[in-house]
Amino acid sequence: MLAAGRVFAYGDGWIAAVEDAARLRDGLGVPLQPGIASAFTESVPDPIADLVSRYARRHGPFPAAEVAGRYGLGVAVVQRALTDLVAARRVVEGRFVPADDEAPQFCDAEVLRRIRQRSLARLRQDVEPVPERAYAEFLAGWHHLTTPLRGIDGVATVIDQLAGVPIPASAWESLVLPQRVADYSPAMLDELTGTGEVVWTGHGAIGAQDGWIAFHPADLAPLTLGPPAPLDTTAAHEAIEDAVRGGGAYFYRQLTGATPEALWDLVWSGRLTGDTFAPVRARLAGGRRATAHRTPRRAPRARFRVAVDQAPPLVAGRWSLPPAPAEASATEQSAAIAEQLLERYGVVTRGAAAAERVEGGFARVYRTLAAFEESGKARRGYFIERLGAAQFARSGTVDALRDAAAALERAEERGETAALVLAATDPANPYGAALPWPDRGDDGARPGRKAGALVVLVGGALALFVERGGRTLRTFTDASEAALAALAGAAPGIGGLTIEKVDGAPALTSPLAGRSARPVSPAPRRACGRADPASPPLVAPVSSPPVSSRSPRFVAAPPERPAPPDSFCPD
Repeated sequence: MLAAGRVFAYGDGWIAAVEDAARLRDGLGVPLQPGIASAFTESVPDPIADLVSRYARRHGPFPAAEVAGRYGLGVAVVQRALTDLVAARRVVEGRFVPADDEAPQFCDAEVLRRIRQRSLARLRQDVEPVPERAYAEFLAGWHHLTTPLRGIDGVATVIDQLAGVPIPASAWESLVLPQRVADYSPAMLDELTGTGEVVWTGHGAIGAQDGWIAFHPADLAPLTLGPPAPLDTTAAHEAIEDAVRGGGAYFYRQLTGATPEALWDLVWSGRLTGDTFAPVRARLAGGRRATAHRTPRRAPRARFRVAVDQAPPLVAGRWSLPPAPAEASATEQSAAIAEQLLERYGVVTRGAAAAERVEGGFARVYRTLAAFEESGKARRGYFIERLGAAQFARSGTVDALRDAAAALERAEERGETAALVLAATDPANPYGAALPWPDRGDDGARPGRKAGALVVLVGGALALFVERGGRTLRTFTDASEAALAALAGAAPGIGGLTIEKVDGAPALTSPLAGRSARPVSPAPRRACGRADPASPPLVAPVSSPPVSSRSPRFVAAPPERPAPPDSFCPD
């Protein structure tokens, strides 16, 4: 190559391409030997910047002193050239690798992009996906179901995690909050709403008494609140809206022309909110029709009354407009949604975004999550089996997911898998959202994330699905006794269950009735309609005839009305 004139020698054994002759002469003062073509000796505008840029394209992150030592230049000279390249966005400045000093580091923009891509690819290869049931077990701990929180701060933490998620009102204080906060009491929620730290809004009615309710921390409410639902307004609706439109909160008796029905229409459409959850409780407990989740009746509190016009419990407290949604850009809204999904589910999948009914679907947050990955805020990989590679999680979450999988494997080896009862609509239930519902292979109706339905998970696997009303049960695994025991433990908190059918057949013909039920005759009941409390919790049905002509049945808690024959409840 020397003989062909493609390179030339200079200094103490250095070889350079002939195309760089002018740059080395003008930038470093290298003397040129005779014979180099004049086309390669013409002056260049900025030789030092060209040399520094070429060095950056051939190296990873480096400090300015490294380039200065390579070319025998002053650090200040190299630093000036690097500053110009950073301004031109050809070089990126930052801290890329650990170093003993605090000197800034530089890297060519294209080199840095390739390093990131290869690093992310290596991270994805290093992560072995966990089974689906391991993710369900992880999600239980992620939502504080295995190690509940305590106190009003615990309630605030739960609401932060579930911000903006509509859940049936009847499930919030019978299942969702008590499962996550060990010492939960309604006064904690009322304190948060009464002081303005938490806002609640309606998202549609469920029957006559129940409805979808979402809670919003005050600082997140403008981002988690959506537009109100359409409503055919009447004069009563307009009277309430006119009264509160100017701002402030009003007692019901201050809303001239209002009616309780009109007020609740505005609540369920998301146009009105209250400063306490008490009227929602009163509506759930005072109606004759069943709510989505039956709740135990609370004893009315005794108090002295004065002779004034008191508002009925259904409209107690002060009523006002909810906060206005934030006027944020599409990018800011997508970023807020992505952050909330990561906080709620740990691992964000296409199914999780679909369950949240994100406007625009998973495609809307995919680009934001991909940007999170490039900036190091999240990782993309194949974390959970059968869910594809488009999964996003923070690095610490991936470690927790793998720890949950290892803990589940150890528990299964010891035979100590735990059972958990959840509302089907609870974000802690991954089935029907991130995970698909198991297929039984029969013609029965598929389960769904329906208001009032329950799921029982054993070791993260779906064991039982209880339809709304608690009369129909479907089994999915053989872990029936543990699942029924958990269901029986939860029954008193949800007003009891009376199961009539199991997998489409009469309850008493099911193997579950002979293995995990307590028989009760249809005679008048005492002690909450249960059998003798001293009897074993798991006994076989008695073979003696019932005391009446009706078939024996099994109950978990006293039903509000006589149960039909051929039914049982696991207890």
